[in-house]
Amino acid sequence: MNKLKALAVLLLISTMAYAGGYRVSTQSNRQLAMGHTGVAVVNSADILFFNPAGIVHLENKLNFSAGGFGVISSVAYQNSEFGTSAETDSPTGTPVYAYGTYKINEKLAVGLGIYTPFGSNVTWDTNWAGSHLVNEIELSAIFIQPTVAYQLFDSVSIGGGPIIAIGGVSFNRNAGRSLTNEQGERSNVAIEDSGVLAYGWTAGLMFTPNDRFSLGFNYRSLIDIESTEGTATFTNFPNSSLTPDNGDTGFTATLPLPAEITVGLSYKFNDKLLLAFDYNRALWSEYESLDLVFENGSTSINPRNYKDSSTWRLGAQYMATDNLTVRAGWYYDESPVQSGYFAPETPRNDSIGYTFGLSYQVNSKLAIDASFLYLRFKEINESYDFFTDPGSTTPSSFGGTYKSQALIPGIGVTYSM
Repeated sequence: MNKLKALAVLLLISTMAYAGGYRVSTQSNRQLAMGHTGVAVVNSADILFFNPAGIVHLENKLNFSAGGFGVISSVAYQNSEFGTSAETDSPTGTPVYAYGTYKINEKLAVGLGIYTPFGSNVTWDTNWAGSHLVNEIELSAIFIQPTVAYQLFDSVSIGGGPIIAIGGVSFNRNAGRSLTNEQGERSNVAIEDSGVLAYGWTAGLMFTPNDRFSLGFNYRSLIDIESTEGTATFTNFPNSSLTPDNGDTGFTATLPLPAEITVGLSYKFNDKLLLAFDYNRALWSEYESLDLVFENGSTSINPRNYKDSSTWRLGAQYMATDNLTVRAGWYYDESPVQSGYFAPETPRNDSIGYTFGLSYQVNSKLAIDASFLYLRFKEINESYDFFTDPGSTTPSSFGGTYKSQALIPGIGVTYSM
């Protein structure tokens, strides 16, 4: 019984880690409109996220920006061999950000950022074919980043600071393809945890040899989310020595959010036009397995075998009038998930993002920013090959064709003085 109970919780925790691999770029309206470039672009206090070394280059003494987005996503699943299909009915996600910076003198600046780099809301049709893998998942992570930057030389600045991460998750699925209790109700397992604290750091470098060209580098460290007080709830299991008891049990697990390296450049062709390019590498190969420790002291290891993934980003900014700036961009984002590990908790395959937006300068201090992202995921026929029904020792495969897309409008404000 303990072995089956451990297996059920193991599969559920794996979905938390997979959701962590799902990363929509929504850390700035201005920079999202430019394909989410920004490691070498000093536009506003948003540079605190993209490259902390850049906050010392802001012209004003006090800078503030804040905003939010509506993530409207849909996923369609179909398996023509078995004649099954389903669609998600997910709630709208609402990632937000806020940044503030203060220039102490010409060489020293400090700041604080609050943003949501990881999060997912996925709800599948009731009793769909993959309900033994997931019915619903909600994952969130809020990062808090104090930052300091210093101008080393006329053309070189550095910056960085600690990151405090606060995470939470709720998830439920049916325990098997056909397992029910004596009343015919499907057996279900749910997990929940919130307020999980973890820590990391970020550091950046910016090289500005002249007023037109900038080169930037940013590193964000691995952050391990350690769940020690989560609860797994088992319901509608039959009264049998071969299945888990109904009720709650505790668990502990460590979920890695990968380190990231970003390099980029920007070039001002004239006073109106700026172009930018960023390359991002997410070090997902760190995530080889997930180790779980249960209340009874037993340990279970779950191989994941993720791969490092890259994102290429292009962006442009044009000052159309004294008050209106328009932006557009494009990016290509690789998936870290390898063949055979594709699960429907947060369907995540290669994607292309098309972005545009604008800023309107209301007065000398205040501007309104808006952006829009159309994210198109590559259609894929893949499977998840590691699910084991209760009472069985043979893993089974669940697969089909997935079509995904997301629409992400955003709005924000910037203020400086």
